Amino acid sequence: MIDILNDEYYMQLALELARKAQGQTGINPVVGCVVVKDGRIIGVGTHLKRGTGHAEVHALKMAGDEAEGATVYVTLEPCSHHGKTPPCCERIIEAKASRVVVATEDPNPQVAGRGIKRLREAGIDVTVGLLGDKSNAMNEKFNKYITTRLPFVTLKTASTLDGKIASRTGDSRWVTGAAAREQVHTLRHQHEAIMVGIETVLADDPQLTTRAAVDAIDPVRIIVDSKLRLPLAARVVTDRSARTLVLATEGADESKRTDLEQAGVEVIACGAGPHVDLKLAMLKLGELEIGSILLEGGGRLNGAMLAAGLIDKVILYYAAKIIGGSDAPGTFTFDGFAKMADAIQLTDVHVELAGADICVTGYPQYGEQ
Repeated sequence: MIDILNDEYYMQLALELARKAQGQTGINPVVGCVVVKDGRIIGVGTHLKRGTGHAEVHALKMAGDEAEGATVYVTLEPCSHHGKTPPCCERIIEAKASRVVVATEDPNPQVAGRGIKRLREAGIDVTVGLLGDKSNAMNEKFNKYITTRLPFVTLKTASTLDGKIASRTGDSRWVTGAAAREQVHTLRHQHEAIMVGIETVLADDPQLTTRAAVDAIDPVRIIVDSKLRLPLAARVVTDRSARTLVLATEGADESKRTDLEQAGVEVIACGAGPHVDLKLAMLKLGELEIGSILLEGGGRLNGAMLAAGLIDKVILYYAAKIIGGSDAPGTFTFDGFAKMADAIQLTDVHVELAGADICVTGYPQYGEQ
């Protein structure tokens, strides 16, 4: 007899294992696995890094011979194809597990139900859908990239209550408090790339690395710089701890491009117009297997990305401050809409405190682009 309460308990454990690996798996999903037999946990596993063993492999290795007749709880459908590692469904079959509980099917076209089908063909009882919404939310970046080959873009901004990201003099240190800034470093760790505009680099000379409380892989740095104004002395150029990509136009200065490339920067031409073609840029970044981007742009880049329908998620930090200034830069700078009814609506909105600051998370809904 299936015990739903126990099933949820063990799947929650598997989801927690997966959550702890966020930011470590690159374009791969985060996956957790728990193996249970006679009411005892005999194996646990997490996918820790692309190209290494999947969660099921680690958990079954821990379980050993006891895995025969056990129930395997896994947050994503076991793979059925040979990629960088062997198929996990075959490993489960070899272990002679009697039941597998899967949170959600894998949207990867190479899997897409095939792993579940293979397990059932082998006589294993398979239950699908338990806490699937939580698994899908955790893998929202992977789910978009694997089905579209486009990066999932999360916009992060910090502004005052009146929507200013800096004062009229350009001062922006600090809009929000320490708790919000610490969360931002965690966000950087959870994305494969950070994207800013050239104005941000010229104004602040940021390093754009992760300063998390744990050892972290620094994300790729992406600078939108149509005319290649990036100084060779900028820290994103001189600091080699992370890869730096510059998005420019085809007409950008060729000698400056050569200088940047000799300094270790990768320059990518995105369109022949006066400004970077952002939609083309997303295609090219996807081809480079960059599956997720944290956008930390100024108002113009934020506005251009939003107007192009390229932002998938927004995380907006608001400090309990009002600074004013008609010339002070705002969160979004673009032509906007003539009618309030046409405004971009956020769905699945969540509001919480980050220290003394307010954090609003939501998903933009776009009309026809």
